[in-house]
Amino acid sequence: MEKIKVVQIGCGKMSKYIMRYVFEKGGSVVGAVDINPDIIGKDIGDIMETEKKGVKVESIKELDHLLKTQKPQVAIIATMSILNDIEESLRCAIKNGVNVLTTCEEAFFPQNSNPILYQEIDALAKAFHVTVTGCGYQDIFWGNMVHSLCTSTHRITKIKGKSSYNVEDYGIALANAHGAGLTKEKFMETIASTNEMSEEERNALMNEKSFFPSYMWNVVGWLADKLGLSIVTMKQVCLPVICEEDLTSDTLKMTVKKDMVRGMSAIVSAMTKENILLEVECIGKIYTEEEEDMNEWIIYGEPTTKVLNEKPSTVELTCADIVNRIPQIIEMPSGFLPTSKYPEAKYIVSNFGE
Repeated sequence: MEKIKVVQIGCGKMSKYIMRYVFEKGGSVVGAVDINPDIIGKDIGDIMETEKKGVKVESIKELDHLLKTQKPQVAIIATMSILNDIEESLRCAIKNGVNVLTTCEEAFFPQNSNPILYQEIDALAKAFHVTVTGCGYQDIFWGNMVHSLCTSTHRITKIKGKSSYNVEDYGIALANAHGAGLTKEKFMETIASTNEMSEEERNALMNEKSFFPSYMWNVVGWLADKLGLSIVTMKQVCLPVICEEDLTSDTLKMTVKKDMVRGMSAIVSAMTKENILLEVECIGKIYTEEEEDMNEWIIYGEPTTKVLNEKPSTVELTCADIVNRIPQIIEMPSGFLPTSKYPEAKYIVSNFGE
């Protein structure tokens, strides 16, 4: 079987694992692009900390030419968290007939946060007969794992989730999205400005492609879709996590001083027509030495079930999910499809196609 060819878009912290996992599953990374001049020109083997692969990171400006010459089946976008910010790369890949998997958190279920752009990308993907999908850690640990728990529950009254992760592990885009390094006043003026927004005001922002969702906003939409629930009301509240002591951020390249913002807690709640309450929280912050990742979900009802993942390796889990979805996206119908529409996720035992 011919090797699956992949182009990596974004060669930051996540790509170290994504590209290595592609090679170790029998695929081939035939090109890579980035905007960082310190990375452009490096052999991707140096990024993966493996032997050299003879593929050098090129400027993002060369993406169109790279896709035309290499003709990969899949492009993996691991750059930004908001759909607007990856639009140009998405359109470029689609117009070159390349399927797209992305770690972009909003792309997990963009229908409920940026419906206009979602519809545009969906139509474009169908026109060029390719598939676009957002996945990663949330695909399993905030999505399919939760769905599996629900399928073994007789009656559900509430689904509650809480997850924490270190923004230092993901790069500058995620840190900025969580307000790390801001003053509390600036955080409330920008990121938290939608806390008391009415549904009409929120819908107006969505129609202008300018609504800023927290990661759990899209997760709640995904869960409702997967479970066949109809959301009646929905709200998000973003709260700053304040430094109690000075913290050094390698990602931000600064010291976040005491009383400044080191991250964000975002709480999304939704009531459904079926009288099931979804209440989920994600906490992304610069960690102190004592803090560690956690992921906890409780399905309330008959029976009530609690699952706690202690110290999940969120970066590696994200990258493994992306790579394990590669064979599926090639076979899926065209369009911008959430993984709620996919078959069950599968572990690739040895190599793609075996």
